Amino acid sequence: MWASVIAVVGTLLGSVTTFLLQQRSTERVALRRDRLTAVTALAVALADHRRAMWVREDLRLSDPTGAAYEAARAESHATRSAITAPLTTLSILAPALASVAQDAATATYRLRGVESSQALNAAREAAIAACERLTREASKTF
Repeated sequence: MWASVIAVVGTLLGSVTTFLLQQRSTERVALRRDRLTAVTALAVALADHRRAMWVREDLRLSDPTGAAYEAARAESHATRSAITAPLTTLSILAPALASVAQDAATATYRLRGVESSQALNAAREAAIAACERLTREASKTF
């Protein structure tokens, strides 16, 4: 009889252990997926804002009074706003990436108010490099 009790208890413990391990694995996969989604969303938002800022600042340097500049300015405001949610999400889900993510955003913001086309291109290249650094760090973290 004791052998039967031990067998049943062992089976139950094995089942509970398996269930707990599967739950933990599922949670890890979900967190990894959410982190990857946040990094991707931030990279897209940064690329969109970088493009909008390049267009805006190029127009500002060539014709700051034109209607095209005003349209580009309005678009850049929208794309900058689109950075906030993924940046916040990433900072919460992957605090180890918060600093490099903020650096990528800051580098993108630095396209504003440049003095020349050469400075605009240099700021764009720096923003691209900062975004690539974010991607590299994220690949190490996940």
